[in-house]
Amino acid sequence: MKQLHFQEKYPITVVDVAKSECRYQSAEEIAAYFRDCIANTPRVHYIGTFDHLAHTRAIGGEVAPAITAAINVVFCFGHALPNPQVLAVRPRSIGIADMGDHFVISFMDAPMKPANDAMQAWALALRDR
Repeated sequence: MKQLHFQEKYPITVVDVAKSECRYQSAEEIAAYFRDCIANTPRVHYIGTFDHLAHTRAIGGEVAPAITAAINVVFCFGHALPNPQVLAVRPRSIGIADMGDHFVISFMDAPMKPANDAMQAWALALRDR
């Protein structure tokens, strides 16, 4: 697991999972796994699944050659609305990129520690071997 700043300003967490150490062999299976994690976590709401690769191809966008699938699972941990600015960092999204022999799981860090802890645990649990 790596924690870094994407484009030098967005704090993200990235987990690289080899297919040989994961029971899932497709991005779609991992998306279903994350939907189950969301459904089994109190006060977290699933919003939708977005096929980012299909969208990018449909608009004639550029896709790195190694990416064979790219999916975002969108959901919300929001337990409160203390101010209108919090809407800028919600909802959450976990990205799943199939890179052939491994998956890259990534998400922007949340301003709420329990949300980060849950997303990190979900991503790390993909390694089962």
